[in-house]
Amino acid sequence: MDVEIQQPREVGGSKVVKVDKDEAWELFTDQASKEGRAVVAHFGASWCVTSLSMNYKFEELAQTHPEILFLFVDVDDVQGVSSKLGVKAMPTFFLIKGKEVVKKIVGANPDEVRKMVDSSAESQATPPDIVIQ
Repeated sequence: MDVEIQQPREVGGSKVVKVDKDEAWELFTDQASKEGRAVVAHFGASWCVTSLSMNYKFEELAQTHPEILFLFVDVDDVQGVSSKLGVKAMPTFFLIKGKEVVKKIVGANPDEVRKMVDSSAESQATPPDIVIQ
């Protein structure tokens, strides 16, 4: 399987990985699951103004939360995954842990996306309780 990893063209030095094929989605989500990393995915389109308006905020979150894998999925390029996850409007954001969707946000709501990312980061940073008896 030959998967080419591309960064979004809008931002130089981006921490957001652009997913350009269904196979790449599987590769990234499998790897994140094996590493115990959460995935935050932004499903959008190059022609969708509200989706494009979220790119800067999404990149900002990726810069401040390196423990989370941030993916951008163009619904026109990766139709299989978009369909499987029921993406009907752009932008749509998913929080995925262990290959399971934990939360879904539909629409350009930067505050809600930030809250979702922050809560995920906090839960990853919190070590499990150890009880010694």
